[in-house]
Amino acid sequence: MTSSAVGGGDKYRDYLSDEEVKNTKWRNGPPSYDVVDKLFEEERTRVWAEGSLEEKVQRLLKTWEMEIVHKADPNDLKTVDPNKFTISINGRKGLTPAESAKLGGSYNIFLQTSLPENLRVYNPDEETFESSQKVFRSIFLRGFAIEILHVYSGPPEIVYKFRHWGYMEGPFKGHAATGQLVELFGIGTFEVLNQKSSFFFFFFKAVETTPCRNLDKESNKIIKAEMFFDRGELLGGLVKGESNGESTSGMTLDACPFMK
Repeated sequence: MTSSAVGGGDKYRDYLSDEEVKNTKWRNGPPSYDVVDKLFEEERTRVWAEGSLEEKVQRLLKTWEMEIVHKADPNDLKTVDPNKFTISINGRKGLTPAESAKLGGSYNIFLQTSLPENLRVYNPDEETFESSQKVFRSIFLRGFAIEILHVYSGPPEIVYKFRHWGYMEGPFKGHAATGQLVELFGIGTFEVLNQKSSFFFFFFKAVETTPCRNLDKESNKIIKAEMFFDRGELLGGLVKGESNGESTSGMTLDACPFMK
C-alpha cells in the first residue's frame, strides 16, 4: 500500500540498505518511497520525537508493511517470525504468510469481505497481487501514506491507532478520478516476541514521547498482527467520481460498500 525505486536506505523504514536490497527476493523489484514519503511529511498530523515509543512503532509499522507487500519469500521477512506469524483483518481468521500469498497479498488481504459478489465494488477474489497493485497505484499517484496517531500500549502487545490517506488522482473500476482526499482510520495490534531471550518483554503503559529501549528491531519479531477498520471509508471515497457505466462482479452502481 505504497509507492515505489530504491536508494541506500530509507529514513522511515528498516532493511532497505543497499546490501539488504541486493540479497532480497522482491515481488516486482525493490521499492522506493520517495514520493509517498513526501506526501507523509507534508500532511502527517503528528511528528514524533526520534526514539519515542510512537516513532518506533510507526517505523515498525512502515517496515512491516513494506515487507509484506514487496518481499516474495517469507524467509526474507525480518519484522516477523515467519513460522509463527498470522495476520487478521476485522476479526477474521488469522492468516499465515503462505495463506496470505494465496489470496494475492497486500490489498486482497486488507479488503477481504463477506458481502455478496454483486455488492463488491472491489472483489479480492478476482484480483491477483499484480492486478491489485496496478489498480491502487493508478489511483494514488502520490502513494497511500500511513502514520501513527496514538500508541495505547507498548510491547509485548502493542496497540495503536493509525491513519492511511492518499488522493484519488486516477480512475477506479469505472469511476472517474476526483482529486479528493481519501483516508481511513483504524486500530492495529502487534504481538511481539523477543527472539534473544525467548520470552515476552515486560508490559508497560505508553505515554507520548516516552523513550522505548525495549522495542529493538533486531531481536523483536511480530508473531501476530490484527487490524480493525471500515473498508467502506476507503472504497466509498473511490466511487464518488462520475461513473462511465461499467460495473465489476455484477455490482449495482448504487450499492454501498460496507466493512463486512
